[in-house]
Amino acid sequence: MALTTDFAGIEPASRTAEPKQDYSRYRIVPARHPERLAGTIFAAVVIIAVLYSTFTNPRWGWGVFAEWFFAEPVLVGLGRTLLLTALAAISGSILGTALALARVSKSPLLSGLSWGYIWLLRSIPVIVLLLILNNLGYLYETIEIGIPFTDTVFIDYPTVQLLTPFAAAFLGLTLNQSAFFAEIVRGGILSVDHGQLEAAAALGLPRRRQAFRIVLPQAMRSILPTGFNELIGLAKSTSMVYVLALPELFYTVQVIYRRNLEVIPLLMVATVWYLIIMTVLSVAQHYIERYFSRGAVRNPTPLPFQAFFERFRRPLPVLDSAADKVRNLGFHDATALRAGGAVRIHGISKSFGSLKVLDDVELNLPAGSVTAILGPSGSGKSTLLRSINHLERVDEGFISVDGDFVGYSRKGDTLYELKEKEILKRRADIGMVFQSFNLFPHLTVLENLIEAPIEVRGVDREEAVQLAQELLARVGLSDKINAYPRQLSGGQQQRVAIARALALRPKVLLFDEPTSALDPELVGEVLDVIKELARTGTTLVIVTHEIGFAREVADTVVFMENGRILEAGPPARIFTQAEHPRTREFLAKVL
Repeated sequence: MALTTDFAGIEPASRTAEPKQDYSRYRIVPARHPERLAGTIFAAVVIIAVLYSTFTNPRWGWGVFAEWFFAEPVLVGLGRTLLLTALAAISGSILGTALALARVSKSPLLSGLSWGYIWLLRSIPVIVLLLILNNLGYLYETIEIGIPFTDTVFIDYPTVQLLTPFAAAFLGLTLNQSAFFAEIVRGGILSVDHGQLEAAAALGLPRRRQAFRIVLPQAMRSILPTGFNELIGLAKSTSMVYVLALPELFYTVQVIYRRNLEVIPLLMVATVWYLIIMTVLSVAQHYIERYFSRGAVRNPTPLPFQAFFERFRRPLPVLDSAADKVRNLGFHDATALRAGGAVRIHGISKSFGSLKVLDDVELNLPAGSVTAILGPSGSGKSTLLRSINHLERVDEGFISVDGDFVGYSRKGDTLYELKEKEILKRRADIGMVFQSFNLFPHLTVLENLIEAPIEVRGVDREEAVQLAQELLARVGLSDKINAYPRQLSGGQQQRVAIARALALRPKVLLFDEPTSALDPELVGEVLDVIKELARTGTTLVIVTHEIGFAREVADTVVFMENGRILEAGPPARIFTQAEHPRTREFLAKVL
């Protein structure tokens, strides 16, 4: 109060602006870093000393090194090393990926078998494993393939002839590599946000497509650094196969220096070749990591030859004049894109452990209706929404869309639970827009939109691209068709998510708090799109905290608390004459 009084009498005229100063005469002196300079000098001294000692000491035998570096025996051993590395890396990576997928499988027996394999193979030293495989003929004289527990044999071959030193080396390195690589891949899979799996499942993508198109490409950013580290270790581990008398690079060098006694120069031959191998692998790692970082950075650096390969990319089809008109129409004329479905919720309940999140929920939503679900946090709104498209399986009760039970097939009075494959197909009729967008960050906007129509609906690519172009035009994002999600604002990402859900032409569209992750200034652009969708006849179910939006758009407003529907009715009644005291108390706080 004193401050206000002290300054209240100051005349506006007395607040004169400071004269503009000329700063061009100032000289900027960079900050000095004596510790950094000292470290640089120390590193330079060490490098010079090592190089001088290495190249001036005659005992290194550089003449002998030059004589043997490109010698035929060394190059043959090098070729065998490279072949072993390549074969073991490819087979070990494939087997390791399969083991990782088995580890995260819902089958306890398959997951346990994978865990046991990984535990055993990671426990055995490579050199011991190689020796065991090399002596496998002692345990099993022949390898037989036939019908178990019968005398029928199709193949009978001596183990010693089948398991040559090269085969034993290849098999040993593969088994060892796969065990370690499996955990690397599993770690990468677990690093992918769970929302990506939910988004893929909500689109109805098959499990195999979810794994290899959505999850693994994103997991590669976590897999590659450690995976290439294992690959480099594998290339060096090939030196251990000397115990099998297999003439790879290191064994060949050993044989030579035992004959001419030039130990150091021959070891340097092997060392330099290993350095070359590791350098090539490191360069490859750099560019492969850049490739899989697509969508992770706003301004990615172009890959080598990227411009050349872009010439062969199929151009996008040009929108015809009729489709071009939709740019300014929004969804006013888009009723042909979808037909609303009636949703019936029959007494569903759901618990997470001892916490009951849905308690005997009963609700009927007519085809083409717009329903807004309100309630405090933790009231079960999102769980109810996720139950409608079977992302959450209810403990009791049923949900149907146009008479078809979600997650079940009906024969008479009997309901048969559907397999995951069939559930995914039916889920395509129930689109979902998530609170955190859940766009696939490694795919462009166009790829996000066409993925499900092609894989789930069986639409050909050209038709899917044309539909994607039209939907992007309707949400005002035609110019972002080749952008990655990270290059978009939050409001743009949510509009793309709406277009992606609509690309499947669903009967029902679910919105899980579509504006809660947006800045206030971006909320309006998303709500405008939903308002236009509300007039198209699509059945919309919206969980929201935007009370004014719910009042304007919804046909029915539902208020939930503690997993129960306390009140449901038209907005005019709910917002002005609510019957339940808890509804009135909640609205009094938010209106």
